[in-house]
Amino acid sequence: MKKQVIGVVGCGNISDIYLENLTGIFKDLVEVKSCTDLSRQRREEKAEKYGVEAVGSLEDMLADPEIDIILNLTTPPVHAGVDLAAVQAGKHVFSEKPLAVTLDEAASVLGEAKQKGVRVGCAPDTFLGAGIQTARHLIDEGVIGDVVSVSACMACHGHESWHPNPEFYYQTGGGPMMDMGPYYLTALVNLAGPITRVAGMANKAFGTRIMTSPERNGDTVEVEIMTHVTGAIEFAGGAAGTIITSFDIWKSDIPRIEVHGTKGSLSIPDPNTFGKGGNELLLCKGSSGEWETVPLTGFSYEENSRGLGVVDMALAIGQDRPHRASGELAGNVLEAMIGFEIAAESGKYYELSKRLNMRPAAMVKGIKAGARWK
Repeated sequence: MKKQVIGVVGCGNISDIYLENLTGIFKDLVEVKSCTDLSRQRREEKAEKYGVEAVGSLEDMLADPEIDIILNLTTPPVHAGVDLAAVQAGKHVFSEKPLAVTLDEAASVLGEAKQKGVRVGCAPDTFLGAGIQTARHLIDEGVIGDVVSVSACMACHGHESWHPNPEFYYQTGGGPMMDMGPYYLTALVNLAGPITRVAGMANKAFGTRIMTSPERNGDTVEVEIMTHVTGAIEFAGGAAGTIITSFDIWKSDIPRIEVHGTKGSLSIPDPNTFGKGGNELLLCKGSSGEWETVPLTGFSYEENSRGLGVVDMALAIGQDRPHRASGELAGNVLEAMIGFEIAAESGKYYELSKRLNMRPAAMVKGIKAGARWK
């Protein structure tokens, strides 16, 4: 099977873990040929560090006939533009989250890709890691019975205390829901099924933010978006859910994700990790009233394995099967996130228009890290 060749667009903070993994644990499955960035210094530094070519522009990369997949690691406002340019050039594309910042942009990318016969994938791919896949296996095996309800909470006080350039988190395309919601909602769709309708409430505590990071200490950020979003979710299988995402909470002990069924409950590891580095996977069987720790055995990728989604897409191209972190999945999540805000403004339920048909396929047990899978 032909090894898919990847070109990386965007050499910011997140690019290191992608490049490290794609040229490391995944090097036998895919090839990274080149990278580009608006900053010549950044692209040349990453190219030298990871042993790939530095190219001067996205246009140069798209003109390279050897490149099969564009890995889009740019900032959210330009995700759709880069994706659209890639698919128009006949390239498959895998984007960092979110897929786009508007529904029209997402529809343009997915529609053009369908016409061109190329694939669109989108982060997060953390749901493919050992933590959430072990939970998915327990649900599919009926250990907690039929899923009745889910809850999710991402609570912090924003990123201006540590991020050197946090402005985009508080502009259109940013905010706690668009930034962190994809991790939580993608995990929920993987566990409970596609989202069909949502309701929401939203507000913001501060009109400006004061940076305290060493690089920008004392600078201010204007807040354009809602920084606290509470949503209610209806899933296609009948389960009901709630989600809170906030940049306005100083401290919280609310569990990140819980799934409750007719026979028991699960407490899910942090969906921003692949299993390790977050909370444990816990199971409560029936009326026992006690949590028990579930070991993450049988599934690979417990460590930070960003790039797993684009590798799955690369393998799926050669195997002629659907890839798991798909554009359609990201579109379902994006519409739900935007739907929360629309519902908050209207005071009415928001019905999703383009519904995902099914959950993404579960990962296969017993696959060693770096090996092929289906």
